[in-house]
Formats: sequence, structure tokens, C-alpha cells
Amino acid sequence: MLPSAGGSVRSAVRLLARRTWSGGRIWFPCRSISVKPGSLKPKTIPPRYLGQPSPFTHPHLIKHGEVSPGLSQTEYELRRHRLASLIEAQADRLGPSASSGTHVVIVLSHPTRYMTNDIPYPFHQNQDFFYLSGFLEPDSALVLYGKNRPDQAILFVPRRDPGRELWDGPRSGKDGAAALTGIERVHSTEELGVVLKSLKGTQLWYDGSQPAHPRLHQAHVGPILEAGPTPRTLKPLIHSLRALKSSAEVALMQEAGRITAQAFRRTMALSRGDVDEAVLFAKFDFENRIHGANFLAYPPVVAGGNRANTLHYINNNQIIKDGEMVLLDGGCEYFGYVSDITRTWPVNGRFSPAQAELYEAVLEVQRSCLSLCSPGVSLDHIYSTMLALLGRQLKRLGILKASTSDADVLKALFPFQSVKTDTSGVGLRHEQSTGRTDQAARRYCPHHVGHYLGMDVHDTPELSRSQPLQPGMVITVEPGLYICEDNDQAPRHFRGLGVRIEDDVVIQEKGGPLVLSSDTPKTIADVEQACAQR
Repeated sequence: MLPSAGGSVRSAVRLLARRTWSGGRIWFPCRSISVKPGSLKPKTIPPRYLGQPSPFTHPHLIKHGEVSPGLSQTEYELRRHRLASLIEAQADRLGPSASSGTHVVIVLSHPTRYMTNDIPYPFHQNQDFFYLSGFLEPDSALVLYGKNRPDQAILFVPRRDPGRELWDGPRSGKDGAAALTGIERVHSTEELGVVLKSLKGTQLWYDGSQPAHPRLHQAHVGPILEAGPTPRTLKPLIHSLRALKSSAEVALMQEAGRITAQAFRRTMALSRGDVDEAVLFAKFDFENRIHGANFLAYPPVVAGGNRANTLHYINNNQIIKDGEMVLLDGGCEYFGYVSDITRTWPVNGRFSPAQAELYEAVLEVQRSCLSLCSPGVSLDHIYSTMLALLGRQLKRLGILKASTSDADVLKALFPFQSVKTDTSGVGLRHEQSTGRTDQAARRYCPHHVGHYLGMDVHDTPELSRSQPLQPGMVITVEPGLYICEDNDQAPRHFRGLGVRIEDDVVIQEKGGPLVLSSDTPKTIADVEQACAQR
């Protein structure tokens, strides 16, 4: 899914130093503190349905000792301890009064949201809450507390209610939640306010400007905030942790990428002239779900012909004519982790000369950008390189005149930004502008080269794209060229064409990037072969 190129860039978050393992322990740079994996004593899962899959009810999905498929109680406990270490380090920098106080961290779940009276949308958890607890029920909360460092956990969950469970399905209850998550202290959600008062926190960590659960915020957290100290923001710290994926997280994202790659192959095979976008949408959705995805990660773009030049086109209700291409930007969610892949192909299975020429131009730029995906390089640097390379391709294709200056190339690529060129002429930086830089400029590539990826499609938004990439980060790389059908400055045979190619990439310390979407057809030969498998 496309990243915006503009908007205010948030403050960069300083990430933890690389995690190091020694003797079965994981060490943190903030303190000589270790958490020994396997130290938890798992409780017996109640022999009944809980509010989410458990080893008792879903042994085909989840193993004993796991909270959610693929992620163990130990991994979730390590995440909470890592957050405690980050808070401890921040408190040390704030001075003795902060470091010696009682820290209280509050993270709320999402509520159930309704599409109409009594008809809920499928529930989707607050990913920060899920990252720290693994708990998937609404109307819940996680509190971490402790003197100097908040490393003790309390989970608050909905009380079991036979009447509501008759309509909405089973709830885990306190016993089920404790056994599944490994968090020993579990209360009902109604007790949240009382417990918070009893903790007497002198340092609160909570994001209250846009509460994840407005009702719980108003009923239980608001009174604490009115009576206590001003809370410190929590989201940047959690996002700095979420940005660095463990091997278990990468494995889940690999499976999400594999599932979506197969969905692309089978959707390509169904393509034909005069096909309805809705048919391709339905096929893509079906193939993701039937091969293990929980659901689609976001409403996909299925844009035929000139509609590919509407970047977030999601109507998906028009006929794609024989001879036109379709741009499909889609992905799935697989037990909390997502894929985000884009491919463009001719619905009749054969690229025309103009389509092939534009496609190869974007593919060449994408390959160059993928080669830059290594530690120490930032997304903004890859974006700058993308702009320079796309400019060269536009000149080569005759879309821009060979005599066009670098400044005018950048205006054409990015008409809503004022773009400055550094002294090397290759690296670029862009600054937000309130007005259109050039009224005559056409929009050839108005979006960034990529974004962070993980539990959300546009993951960890608190991290700046100027942040140097680190091993374990996952990003998208998605250059594109868009030539509207009314662009009378472009050669006629390119008008109405829009091409984007997007892959999901894990940054690795050695061996180059790991492309999670590598099974998705990408070369012209592979795309045409996939389309021929009818």
C-alpha cells in the first residue's frame, strides 16, 4: 500500500542497540538485566473455548507455550521487559526523581466497532496492545508497573458473561487469559480504575491524546490523569521495539508473503480481456483466505487501465478492457503480521510494446532500489535514489525531453513538493510545500519509495524514514510511474498507463536483503507465464 511522500516527519526514535544472546539470555544495553527464556511456568489451558485460539481448541494452529500462532509466552515476556528497559533508560536521563519513582504503563485494547445496530465489524486489536500481551479480546487493558522499571504485568480482561457469550462467542475470562498469556496477575476490566489508584504511580506512560479505547479511557484512566502527573508518551518506545523483528516474526511475515504470492499467481491466471475488477478482487481475496490468511490486510487496489493513476483507487467495479493492464496492490494478514505487494500486468496475458517498455523502466529502478536495502541506509536515501533513477528513465522514454534540467525532472516527478538537489546531483532531499510547485507539471511519481511493514501495513509511524535501517527491520520498496490519459506532454502510446512494482524486504546484516514476496511473478516473462496458466 502506497506511502505518502509528504506530511510532517515525526521525530526519529533512537532504537535499541542490536540484541545479543549469551548463554540463553537476552541482554539489553540499558542495564545488566537478563531475562532467561523458558523461565515461565505455563499453566494448564482450560479445556474449553477461549476468546482466541488456544492449544486445546486449535492444536493445528498453536502449540503449547504459545500465546498466538508462532509466538511464545517467552517472546511476549521479553517484549515487556525490553519496554521496561527502555523506560528505565529514559528515566535515568530525566534525573533521580524520575528514575527512583514508581512507573506505571497503560496500554488499552480496541473496542468492538459496529457497522450498524448490533452488527459488529470483524474485531481488529490495537497492535501495540497485542504486541505486548498477545491477547485478542476487546475491552481489555495491560498495565506494567514497578519501582525504577515497570517490569511487572497486570492484564485486565472482560468478565465471563453467559448472556453475552451466547451472542458474541466465548470469552477467555481471568483463568483462560492467565493460562494463555503467562501473565499471572489478571483482573476483570471493571477493576482497572481501582487497581491504577492503588499503584500510586509517580511516572505515568500512556498515550491519551487519541485513546485506543475511549470508553475505558474516560471511565478508568481519565480520573487518574486528572489527579496525577502528566503522562509521558509511550507509542514511540513501543514502535522502536516493533521495528526490529525477531526470527519468529520474520517467519510469520514470510508465510504472509508466500500466501499472497500464490494469490497473485492465481489471480493473474484468471485474468482475461473485459474482466470485471470485482472478479479479480474476489479471486485475490479468496486465494489469500483459502491458503491460510486470516483476512486481507487492507482494501486492495484493483485498478484497470487509466484508473491505475488514481493511487488509492478501491472502487474495484469497472470493466478492464482487452489490451489494458491492471495494477493490483494487496496483501493479507497472517496471525498479526501482514504482507503488502503490488504487481501490474496485462489482463490479456501479453504486454504491448509500450506497456513492456514502461514496465521494464520501473522494474529496473526497483531492482536498483532493492540493492540499496542494507543496514545504515535510510528509506529517505533510497527514495532520493529512486527519484534520480526515475528521472533518467523518463528522459530515456521520451516522456521528458532529454534537455530537461534536473530541477524540472524533479518537479515533474513530484509536483506537490519543493525538491532540492545536493551538490552531488544524485542525492536528493525534499521539503513540504503548501502550494503546487509547477501548475503544468504532471504527476509521474507522487509517493515515497516505501514504508515500514510488520503488524500494520504502514507500520510504526512514529519512526522517521530518515532513520538508518537496522537488521530486522522490514520495509516495502515500491517505485512507480503514472501517466494519465489526458497528459498531452507524454508520447501518445504511454498515455493512460500506470505501473507500480512493490516487494516486502527484510534488512539483514549479511547476505543482502531477504525479499519476502520473491515468489510473486515480476519479470515480463514470469508474469506472462503466470497469466498463461489458465
